[in-house]
Amino acid sequence: MRKLFLLICCLPVYSFLQAQQFGGHQPATKWNQINNDSIRVIFPEGLGLEKQATDVAATVQKLAIQTAPTIGDRLRKISIVLQPYTTISNAYVALGPWRSEFYLMPAQNPFDLGTTPWTHSLALHEFRHVQQYNNFRKGLSRVAYYLFGQDGLAMANGAAVPNWFWEGDAVYQETLKSQQGRGRLSFFFNDYRSLWMADKKYSWMKLRNGSLRDFVPDHYRLGYMQVAYGREKYGPDFWKNVTDDAVRFNGLFYPFQRAIKKYSNTTYKEFRQNALDYFKSSTDSLGNDAVSDWAKQQKHFAGDDEFPQWIDDNTVVLVKSSYKKIPAFYLRNITTGNDSRLQTKAISLDNYFSYRNGRIVYAAYEADTRWAWKDYSVVRVMDVHTGRERVITHRSKYFAPDISADGKTIVAVEVQPGGAASLHILDAKTGSLLKKVPNPKQFFYSHPKFYTDQTVVTAIRTYTGENTMALVNINDGSVEELLPMSRRVVGFPAVQGDTITFTAAGHQQDLLLALVNKQLFQVQTPTNKGTGNYQWSAHNNKAIYTAFTAAGFHLVQQSLNAENWQPVSAEAFTQTSMTPYDLPGLKVDQPLSLDTSRPYPISRYHKAFNLVNFHSWRPYISDPDYTFSLIGENVLNTLQTELYFNYNTNEKYKEIGATAIYGAWFPYLTLGVAETFDRKETDTPFKTWNELNGRLGLQFPFTFNSGRYYRRLSFSGGINHHQVNYTQASKNKYADEQFEYYDASVTFTMQSQVARQQIYPRFGVSLLSRYRQIVTNLSGFQWLTSAAVYLPGVARTHSLVITGAYQKRDTVGDYSFGSSFPISRGYPAVNQYSIPDMYKVGFNYHFPLVYPDFGIGNIVYFLRVRGNAFYDYTYLKFFRENRYLEFKSTGGEVYFDTKWWNEYNVSFGIRYSRMLNQLRGYDPNQWEFILPINLFGR
Repeated sequence: MRKLFLLICCLPVYSFLQAQQFGGHQPATKWNQINNDSIRVIFPEGLGLEKQATDVAATVQKLAIQTAPTIGDRLRKISIVLQPYTTISNAYVALGPWRSEFYLMPAQNPFDLGTTPWTHSLALHEFRHVQQYNNFRKGLSRVAYYLFGQDGLAMANGAAVPNWFWEGDAVYQETLKSQQGRGRLSFFFNDYRSLWMADKKYSWMKLRNGSLRDFVPDHYRLGYMQVAYGREKYGPDFWKNVTDDAVRFNGLFYPFQRAIKKYSNTTYKEFRQNALDYFKSSTDSLGNDAVSDWAKQQKHFAGDDEFPQWIDDNTVVLVKSSYKKIPAFYLRNITTGNDSRLQTKAISLDNYFSYRNGRIVYAAYEADTRWAWKDYSVVRVMDVHTGRERVITHRSKYFAPDISADGKTIVAVEVQPGGAASLHILDAKTGSLLKKVPNPKQFFYSHPKFYTDQTVVTAIRTYTGENTMALVNINDGSVEELLPMSRRVVGFPAVQGDTITFTAAGHQQDLLLALVNKQLFQVQTPTNKGTGNYQWSAHNNKAIYTAFTAAGFHLVQQSLNAENWQPVSAEAFTQTSMTPYDLPGLKVDQPLSLDTSRPYPISRYHKAFNLVNFHSWRPYISDPDYTFSLIGENVLNTLQTELYFNYNTNEKYKEIGATAIYGAWFPYLTLGVAETFDRKETDTPFKTWNELNGRLGLQFPFTFNSGRYYRRLSFSGGINHHQVNYTQASKNKYADEQFEYYDASVTFTMQSQVARQQIYPRFGVSLLSRYRQIVTNLSGFQWLTSAAVYLPGVARTHSLVITGAYQKRDTVGDYSFGSSFPISRGYPAVNQYSIPDMYKVGFNYHFPLVYPDFGIGNIVYFLRVRGNAFYDYTYLKFFRENRYLEFKSTGGEVYFDTKWWNEYNVSFGIRYSRMLNQLRGYDPNQWEFILPINLFGR
């Protein structure tokens, strides 16, 4: 019961740490800052990020005044770190430590997040999270802060306020205070509109927790609708009052639901349904169409067909993926519907690609070998006929490449740190840069396509967020705007002869439009009335495109004739409403304009500032070890520190210690000191002793994520000073000892990409090898190696996992190192100090049993129940007696993959083991509860 209690109490803590990356910057990186009473914006020197930093600071200061009344007026200073070297578009705000990080790479797809300048959009959204945290340290949440620090506050806030509110409220702010924001984009509502059109009726807990077999929209979309409805129906103070009660835990149980009932005079169930109905009402009048009828017929998520492009009259190439299959290139016969697989797509940030004359070109992700905050986007070219693929650029930041009609050149968007974009013309064979297209107006380009040999059509965005389709001359960079600049999102251009087809945001649906000799037409798509249509490709009066459905992106084919083209004036195009739903509350406030010229002083940010920063105290369980730690981390994430107390339930010893790892250099520097009390060895003769250990070490982490595999390799080693002080009766029998020993280890992991339903990767390898050797006046060594190989099972969601371990140690008896050797499941722990040679092999077959999609009381939700059949064999050899022991066991495990409080993924299970070699005094049938395997990792 104590373990279960700690499990429940500690659930919310660790999810906030997932976005952070330790170390990650070259030691030579210098940092500047804009520092005032309310914010510190930290950014690398020499990259021209002063404008972005200025706008972030100015936007935050305005928001702190203008939107505080709707959440609370408490303000605590936060540090925001601008990260310009990654190709990922993201950001977060976190406690533990209190900080935010903005990843400065703008997204290529404008339909996802719009065309508002990227850092400005991040400031609008992420600062709302800052405002939330600032005003949620009240009542019992404040008590949790005093008891456990910043992680404790995160725990309490996460338990009191659902994640849909956190993100929905932030999306509402970005929509309210900009001329765009996701609440003004029709793409943002595709998810729920597709469910409503296909008559998919899911329970509230399923909408909250998702599913491993059905498409369920995320909490951003659910949250926005709930928050917007609450603001519209009950006024701008509604959510301030609700969250104030909730974080205080007024009513203790279900405080958020109680607060909604208190301030809306409706039950929580009625409120949330009314909010969904408020947005659903406009969909009810659309009726059925072929796309929604297809989605209705799919029992579960069918899969995504993306970016289809014609090869000949009957064949298209596309990317397919599903909850059982990772993205791969396929050829589809349009007549028969049969697919033939080409090969797996390399690790990529999206599934976009281009095709011409037998060759596919796309951008793939690659990690930097040493620096976690630096990664790349490289161009890969694949021959459809042979399946051979080449990487033609290295350490580049290229996006959305397109190959020319003659196959000799490639155009790609190159994005520099901080977001400055240009078009590069590359040699299709070597990847060498042939030409950098001038960009004097500093446009941001999206998805360029060759229009002629000397002209590229592309979506362009200005620094203020307006966009249009344009022709760009690749010789001099001159731009011909094909439509007036507006905030109506356009993207995904395609070219056939003199026709340019693209998708543009509509009122409630993203529409297909075409420019024929610069005359604008809307392409009629009667197959899909309710959601967006994308990725058009035409060939000989036939067209294909993808439609968003509740069962995945669905490939649609239609014939082309004059009736498909409806003329549209440029004026009508730019005046089309950009807000899918008429929400009067969005018209109250004026948007915050971009502000990059305010005279903020810029100064040097010293890396050593607040280096030792203890922020939380945390319980941690890794049976048999029970630990309570005081943990620290600085804002730049270069020093992690810990003071801890540990109790080991196997040997009944206590341990206190301190550790630190410094990652601003390479290799990382590790330090540690620990005192262990009351160790025992119960073999004859009985021994009791205390230990003191100090360690100085180095760690060399490397990352090789590229192609089709994720790979990590780490070397570490150190020198240790160790003291053994015997206690009680042993003090008179044995002399105290002190000695030095070194330790060295290597870890390696490699795995393929994993689809949603796959329990483990279809192929993977993990290896740990560690050696410890006394180097002074005593004798003693230990070598432990363990490994696992992940192989495909009979079905795509099955996995065969073969594990092995080997340990060798001396038998002199001067000193025995602690052991982590895994004994066959079901057998009790054995005293391994006198066993010099041990090995183990295990066979595991993992498979899903059922996907319940069932929850209890908004507390726990069961996503999947899965099984594992296993067989373990352990061999222990004793040299002196020339004897051996064999431990053989078989059995099964049942795991429950769950979500707690609608947010935190937890897997736990039950194990039955049958001892095939029975031990005297032990029942051969053993049952165990398997503690959460993914909860307490550090």
